[in-house]
Amino acid sequence: MKQHILNLLLLTFLSIPAIAQTRLSVKSPDGRLQVDVSIADSIRFQLAHDGERVLHSGAIAMKLDNGKTFGIRSHLKQSKTITVKQEIPAYFYKRNHINDEYAELIMDFREDFKLIFRIYNEGMAYRFVSMAKQNFIVNEELATFHFSKDFKAYIPYVKTKEKTVEGQYFNSFENTYTYGPLTKMDKQKLAFSPLVVELDQGKKVCLAEADLQSYPGMFLFNPTGGTLLEGNFSTYPKATLQGGHNQLQQIVTSRQPYLAKSKAKARFPWRIAIVTTSDKALADNDMVYKLAEPNRLKNISWVKPGKVAWEWWNNWGLSKVDFVSGVNTETYKAYIDFAAKNKIEYVILDEGWAVSLKASLFEVVPEIDLKELVAYGKSKQVDLILWAGYYAFARDLEQVCRHYSQLGIKGFKIDFMDRDDQEMVDFHYQAAETAAKYKLMVDFHGTYKPTGLNRTFPNVINYEAVNGLEQMKWTGPEMDMVTYDVTMPFIRMIAGPVDYTQGAMRNATRSSHRGINDEPMSQGTRCRQLAEYVVFESPLNMLCDSPDSYAKEQECTDFISEIPTVWDNTIVLNGEIGQYITTARKKGNNWYLGALTNWEARKLDLDLSFLGSGDYAAEIYQDGINASKIATDYKKKRIEIPADRKLSVNMAQGGGFAMKIFKK
Repeated sequence: MKQHILNLLLLTFLSIPAIAQTRLSVKSPDGRLQVDVSIADSIRFQLAHDGERVLHSGAIAMKLDNGKTFGIRSHLKQSKTITVKQEIPAYFYKRNHINDEYAELIMDFREDFKLIFRIYNEGMAYRFVSMAKQNFIVNEELATFHFSKDFKAYIPYVKTKEKTVEGQYFNSFENTYTYGPLTKMDKQKLAFSPLVVELDQGKKVCLAEADLQSYPGMFLFNPTGGTLLEGNFSTYPKATLQGGHNQLQQIVTSRQPYLAKSKAKARFPWRIAIVTTSDKALADNDMVYKLAEPNRLKNISWVKPGKVAWEWWNNWGLSKVDFVSGVNTETYKAYIDFAAKNKIEYVILDEGWAVSLKASLFEVVPEIDLKELVAYGKSKQVDLILWAGYYAFARDLEQVCRHYSQLGIKGFKIDFMDRDDQEMVDFHYQAAETAAKYKLMVDFHGTYKPTGLNRTFPNVINYEAVNGLEQMKWTGPEMDMVTYDVTMPFIRMIAGPVDYTQGAMRNATRSSHRGINDEPMSQGTRCRQLAEYVVFESPLNMLCDSPDSYAKEQECTDFISEIPTVWDNTIVLNGEIGQYITTARKKGNNWYLGALTNWEARKLDLDLSFLGSGDYAAEIYQDGINASKIATDYKKKRIEIPADRKLSVNMAQGGGFAMKIFKK
């Protein structure tokens, strides 16, 4: 681990006269948030909410290869504050437009850089911008976030057996949350963002980042055991080796001593601190999307979000057929038939369609006739998406996209990147741009959390970086997915959409759940699975179970297949991290509502006044009276929405609640 930049540079200050201190401030449009910036030998900031300091930094700085620094002994030339109030379009998102209102403090320094602080009503962000005319190298970045007390935090540690920080850079960015005091954080473990710190009186601070371009992602860790979090960044790969899962990964064997090779005029990622007084505000926050670079694509009419019939989770689970189910043309025709019957837009061919251990997407297994499957799908109005291992996709990027676009494939699910150093971040942009050139959608798996790339390239339709339902194939009751389900929407989903892959029709209680590969099951009730299609943001949304399972549960299948995947508007009605959440989403004239609880049976009183005037009815799926012991138990009914817009719902342990609301 590198020596902290601040300790190194402060030694130099002893023999150099101090720079006179300058203080600048900027407030949020509603006046409740204020950032105070102090410029002297270093640059520091503090963030206050309603006059109370909620966060302050150490020195924020970037150290360059030419001996220069951004932020250490820097000389302010001028500053200005601007205000912006506008509406921006949102594509394939939880709402179709976003109110974008903020104040921005722009500081211009003699050392050829700018430092920008942007403050919204819901939080603040800062970034460095180079004004240099030549390319340069970034050796180190210092980003520290100090808290005044030993607050508790929801910490997503990297999930790896590696004990060294260097070894932890290679990870899948999937894990549950460890809840505990800052001072009890594991000093040897990195955590990925977003990360939430719980302050006094219900306030919370979420640390995140946005507009990550050609620069490593930021991890967070606590090496001192105190009440601060430090940014940590993987250095640039020096040498790599093909290996890992089926020879489809690129393993870093050595690294350079620097973070990034940066171009002149580089704009560095936004470092974000979201401040809320209610948990539900965390679950409906747009800052990452707003801070991302706007859409680069001139035409996005070809990008078609939707649902996907998926075979991997259910292990190609077909019965009562006259062929052996698996990776073969007959099996995929059956999945296409199922998708067509239920008006599902896509079928995915997950791992196995390309010859194993070849790391080539041009060597298709003999059991698969892709041309025949594409034609068969077209005849049924069902399109195909292909799974692709990273190494195979990256080494033939242009050729793969051109070939499969011409064949009629509509997108790729790219897997096993498992890094966020500069080289890998650059790959994500190259993949998105090249795929868009050939009108292909992209679903990134085995990768770092979204930071706004889905705004910049709207053909990036989904991301994994979530501890999704796949975990239930190999873990039992020791994996508490029910609690995770009501924690993740307040934290991970701040970054962007999640390819969680819900939709299990085999449902289990906490004690009865087992990890079974061939016939996997979910934790919690059937209605929980239905509600997750509303609560979880997922523009390309999987149906994880088998056609057989859905055929036996056609009533639930009909509800799932009808739920939209992108929305006109979203409202989080209530929620507490780790406890419960209720989300309402609008598409056209209809509203869909989903609620989840933890392992506690719960009654929620809902206020549906957002519906406005008119007479409404609803189709409801609710936990059955015996759902706490028979998780598949549910009840469907139709109700009239009361004139006073008040409605109470009951959920079983590990339960959920889903409804479609429509005008009568």
